[in-house]
Amino acid sequence: MSESIYEESTALHPYLDTLQQRALIVGVLGLIATIVGYFTAHEQFFRSYLLAFTFWIGLPLGSIGILMIHHVGGGTWAFSIRRLLEAGSRTLPLMFFLSLPILFLGMHELYEWTHLEVVAHDDILLHKAPYLNESFFIIRTFFYFVVWGILAFLLNRWSLQQDQTTETYPTHRLQIISGPGIVLFFLTVTMASIDWLMSLEPHWFSTIFGVIYIIGMGLMTWGFMYLVALPLSRRKPLEGLITEQRLRDLGTFMLACVMIWAYTSFSQLLIIWSANLPEEITWFMTRLEGGWQYIGYGMILFHFAVPFLFLISSTMKSKTKLLSFLAIGLISMRLVDLYWIIAPAFTKAPAEHGPSFHSTGITFHWLDLAIPIGIGGILISLFFSQLKKRILIAQNDPRFADLYDSDNNHG
Repeated sequence: MSESIYEESTALHPYLDTLQQRALIVGVLGLIATIVGYFTAHEQFFRSYLLAFTFWIGLPLGSIGILMIHHVGGGTWAFSIRRLLEAGSRTLPLMFFLSLPILFLGMHELYEWTHLEVVAHDDILLHKAPYLNESFFIIRTFFYFVVWGILAFLLNRWSLQQDQTTETYPTHRLQIISGPGIVLFFLTVTMASIDWLMSLEPHWFSTIFGVIYIIGMGLMTWGFMYLVALPLSRRKPLEGLITEQRLRDLGTFMLACVMIWAYTSFSQLLIIWSANLPEEITWFMTRLEGGWQYIGYGMILFHFAVPFLFLISSTMKSKTKLLSFLAIGLISMRLVDLYWIIAPAFTKAPAEHGPSFHSTGITFHWLDLAIPIGIGGILISLFFSQLKKRILIAQNDPRFADLYDSDNNHG
């Protein structure tokens, strides 16, 4: 381990302490508002809580997924932010803790299939009951976190071992676990998205929904990592490693996620709309009237068109202030996207026969903003706390031996 890198990483602790404290203050204020909301708007509370939970879990899960892709494929684009990704993955225990209120307090508030009297009069829900029931839902959620926790633990443990030895076995272990780990990751996150989000309207189904959710998590993670990496690129020991080219690489990956998100989302709409089956089309009908359609138009514009036009240009990607603004915008639009998925599920007008598709109109509650701010502040504070626990440049990776040269790392 390079002593200079250790000293320079330690010298950054006051700066990281400041960021951690600011995030914690924001998080505490948001949590105070959250507690007030629990007692004053109990029915709305869990809807907003689910929004915040499914949004912020994208950071640890996105970090785990990108880490495994890096270990399989290599590339300095991720090596330069590897410690940031590892710190992100270590925020997973907090998100597990934050899943418990949904599992043990909010299920009946959120999911109609938890009400036996509703299931008894619905043939579709009766057919899905062996899968959609409270006990199995809780078991599956625990299983997801166990799988993700094992992956995060091994990726961080073997990365630390790599720092401590010049032997190649930690690197080989990281590569070996990441291959099947990516497959297991995609399967479990897809199933989690079905459980947490798709089952809000259990008559509806989409085989591409999990992919859209995963791409959204990746987009959020790339944006967050860019916002953290940019100021660190101007400070030792990362100033020679996170170069302008690698910052542009992060912008390129944001562009890729924007394009894939747009392609998969449009494909889902096109296929379902052309089939015109009641169980599928009603999901979109609810979101294309009552004011919800304007949020959809906004996502087309600000989740795809505007970012695409800027990110497609190498010149624009070299402008760090512009790219920072786009990263913030895309993270914000990720929250709007999840809001557009979740909130309309609770605004459908009742129907006497068959699944309803008439929206009672767009709604917004202050908890939809307060809870994401509260959880986000605590999570980001934990992120910076974890980031301080290791030196900021991974050591002894044989694939990137040339990057350990002190001239490269320190300008």
